[in-house]
Amino acid sequence: MTQALHDWRGAWTVHERAAQDAFTAAFPALDESDPRCRCYGPTLRWDEPGEGEGKVCLDDHGRATLEFERVPRAAVGAAMTETWGSGWFDEGDAGFAKAEPGRYFYDDETNYSEFEFDVLDDGTVTFGISYVKIEDIVVMLDALERGLAALRPA
Repeated sequence: MTQALHDWRGAWTVHERAAQDAFTAAFPALDESDPRCRCYGPTLRWDEPGEGEGKVCLDDHGRATLEFERVPRAAVGAAMTETWGSGWFDEGDAGFAKAEPGRYFYDDETNYSEFEFDVLDDGTVTFGISYVKIEDIVVMLDALERGLAALRPA
């Protein structure tokens, strides 16, 4: 039994590292950090003036959480529309890029994931996407990286 548990723990560590590698491949600004977040899994953080800051973590159930603050609305709008479409959060057909300031929330009862977006008056969005599949966070991070890249000066 001890060997089986040791093997499982080793496999889980490989799984965590692979998730972190996927996150950083999609969003290169992420760096490993301490302390770990409240989900107790590996935590990656980023802070880029003019682009925002935040973290991505993996919980002990293999679900990913992304919490970003003050990210330009255009980048969030492009990423959300590409990843999940628009209108799911009552933000309007034009998506978050054109959403009115306010709080938008969606709780998916089928898989317990949570999505919360605060569209701010200053043209940024603070948002959290919690308890979703690693693949979903990687797709969102990749789309967000491309959205931010489109806003960077040439």
